[in-house]
Amino acid sequence: MDVFYNQNGIGDVLIVPLEDGDRYDITHENFGDITKITDGQGMIAGYNIFKASTYFDLTENGKISMTENMLEQMKKAFSSNNLVDPIDFDLSPKFIVGHVREKSPHENADKLSVCQVDTGDEQLQIVCGAPNVDAGQKVVVAKVGAVMPSGFKIKPTELRGVPSNGMICSQKELGLANAPKEKGIYVLDDSYTAGEAFNA
Repeated sequence: MDVFYNQNGIGDVLIVPLEDGDRYDITHENFGDITKITDGQGMIAGYNIFKASTYFDLTENGKISMTENMLEQMKKAFSSNNLVDPIDFDLSPKFIVGHVREKSPHENADKLSVCQVDTGDEQLQIVCGAPNVDAGQKVVVAKVGAVMPSGFKIKPTELRGVPSNGMICSQKELGLANAPKEKGIYVLDDSYTAGEAFNA
């Protein structure tokens, strides 16, 4: 889960985005130093925490990965501003190493494959369109909830009627330098272990 802080650009504000929501139908509610942002369906889209440096140990600017320590600091900030929303966020890594256990053809699409991918603590079914995906590979998996460098958020979906939970990534999709132009997933060597976090 990523949060954003840019003291020089926007001031001493920590931006905590949660859901995309409808950007044209949002409401703001203030709780002391915290602004709660809600969309038209009543879903919490995020929070802006002002005077952030008084609540958090912030040593970097830009995109910051939320840590357990930051989450505890956020809970204290909520408490001191009388905001009682539950914020037990899932901080587990969203880009992890997966092991493709099985690959089978998609029943409704010639260029898609249905893969069963071991991610350490669970097996995910992921529909993949890459021509080079195959059983036995170690790959990079963007789990549900991951936000790609392009800003696209991974959600559970169905592709041509088959459920898919996550995405097997190419180097280009991961924003890696010198990514090959040819289409295809990023195949890792065997030194990687299924379930470990992938850090580009």
